Amino acid sequence: MFLGEYQHSVDSKGRLVLPSKFRDRLERGLVVTKGQERCLYVFPIDKWEEEVEQVNRLPRTDRRSRNYARSFFGSATDQQLDGQGRIQIPQSLREYGGISKDVVVVGVADRVEIWEVESWEALSGEADELFAGIEEALSEEGI
Repeated sequence: MFLGEYQHSVDSKGRLVLPSKFRDRLERGLVVTKGQERCLYVFPIDKWEEEVEQVNRLPRTDRRSRNYARSFFGSATDQQLDGQGRIQIPQSLREYGGISKDVVVVGVADRVEIWEVESWEALSGEADELFAGIEEALSEEGI
């Protein structure tokens, strides 16, 4: 499981050192692709296979589903950690995420997310507000 928030930097060649806590789970291989809200997702290979199954269940007759699959798979890159625990973030993914140098690496249970710092700060503040008020909403729903 991936947990925590870490500050890191992307080097001039587009490489990112992942937190040491995450590396054991990613040793068998990983996939980096576009995520929602313009972050990047990093999936361990076994979780990637689950994502593939989910996306493949979407109806191919639906244009949104086809476009989602094209974007999700077309931008994906399968990788191995190098000897220093780094991954390569292709230029197209850095552009998608607005990533130049400093990033926030976030563990989100079954995946890792990579965020441009300002985007993470904005989203994190919004998410914290939602989280702080969710108990009331859940109790109103009878959950």
